[in-house]
Amino acid sequence: MSEVRIAAEPRTEFGKGAARRARRAGKVPAVLYGHGTEPRHITLPGHELMLALKTPNVLLRVDGIEGTDNLVLPKSVQRDAIKGFLEHVDLIVVKKGEKVSVEIPVNVEGDVVAGGVLTQELVAVEVEAEATHIPQGVTIDVEGMEIGTNATAADLKLPSGTTLVTDPETIVLTVAAPQAEETEEAGEESAEAEGETPAEASAEAAE
Repeated sequence: MSEVRIAAEPRTEFGKGAARRARRAGKVPAVLYGHGTEPRHITLPGHELMLALKTPNVLLRVDGIEGTDNLVLPKSVQRDAIKGFLEHVDLIVVKKGEKVSVEIPVNVEGDVVAGGVLTQELVAVEVEAEATHIPQGVTIDVEGMEIGTNATAADLKLPSGTTLVTDPETIVLTVAAPQAEETEEAGEESAEAEGETPAEASAEAAE
């Protein structure tokens, strides 16, 4: 897992007004904490941070802060609900060799059996991994999965050194038959194509 270096500046002003001024200057307020240290309030360059956060569980090397190496993971990211810009980020200090619990996305590839309807119940699972070797995601192959079957978290093939935290029996995805209403709609469309209304078709069937 690659690291992204990012420059930080100590933050001495607090409150909503200070946060707005920081964002207008293209910076994002953040808090750095962990390993028994006092929380440190910093700002990070907004554009660089947004690019870095496109990678799930990105490992950041924060420069410009006094103390030892600041290797951190984003723990909580707040975005504007409408415009989507970054409002605030919590960062947790990690060490090489340390195990951390994170959520990774579940990616699906392949096609289920013809006529089957695939529903993904879980889009991410919690795992434990070494801080500098966090997988970006886990892929599950659904090629040819039959109607009426499902896959649980235990079926996920995690990379070596990564262990599952999510309950292994949690359903990740299911393959079901088309809903009854879909079949009825198909029948109605067929009747209309023959010049009959759904009611007429039903009456004829009753006779």
